[in-house]
Amino acid sequence: MKLGIMQPYFFPYLGHFSLIAAVDEWVVFDITQYTPKSWMSRNRVLHPKEGWQYVNVPLSNSSISIKTHEARILDLDATRRALLGKLSHYKGRAPFYRATLGVVERTFERCQGRDDLVALNVAGLQEVCAHLQLPFRHRVCSALQLDFPTGLQAGDWALHISRQLGATHYLNPASGRDIFDPVKFAAQGIALQFLQPLPFAYATPPYQHEAHLSVLDALMWNAPEQLLDAIRERAVIA
Repeated sequence: MKLGIMQPYFFPYLGHFSLIAAVDEWVVFDITQYTPKSWMSRNRVLHPKEGWQYVNVPLSNSSISIKTHEARILDLDATRRALLGKLSHYKGRAPFYRATLGVVERTFERCQGRDDLVALNVAGLQEVCAHLQLPFRHRVCSALQLDFPTGLQAGDWALHISRQLGATHYLNPASGRDIFDPVKFAAQGIALQFLQPLPFAYATPPYQHEAHLSVLDALMWNAPEQLLDAIRERAVIA
């Protein structure tokens, strides 16, 4: 079983979904210290004039003193309205505007009655994957009864999770290669691999294309089957 483990990001960029497509199972890593002003609570979309702008999820308890699974959304409906407002300039320009808004609306509908950031971000992954017809088998780390020794280094969490879940391969973004010790993984019989998404540029008239924006931008300008091909084909595993 090939495993991927990532923090729960807010409508992450397209390369995040290349990793999902390349693994058999996904673990939402939500048990360590929360990082304010990270991709967990914000992302980027096109600005109505030029460049990009942030879209945010305001929290009622944003602090490094909490665990990620303890992060709570200040106002779910206000967050939904603000996000839709910052996407409104795509209307009349992006050919898949309405379909993308449907992804957003369904994401928030999944979370009615809840205020946990992890639930919102996982719902976003579920709805994007459903829209793209991309299988997404996932588990949330805080809901698993896993044992961890004290004093783990950054690269050790994935090793202990992979071992306890019976993974034969662990796949991580290539940008994080330096924190992992392949000798430790080999000693546990787990193949350590890294994925590097290749650039995927697309037309965004009348705007200039901006790289590495939220997947919501990619959904606005591309048909689902085009994005699925890009996710699966434009990635290198080593």
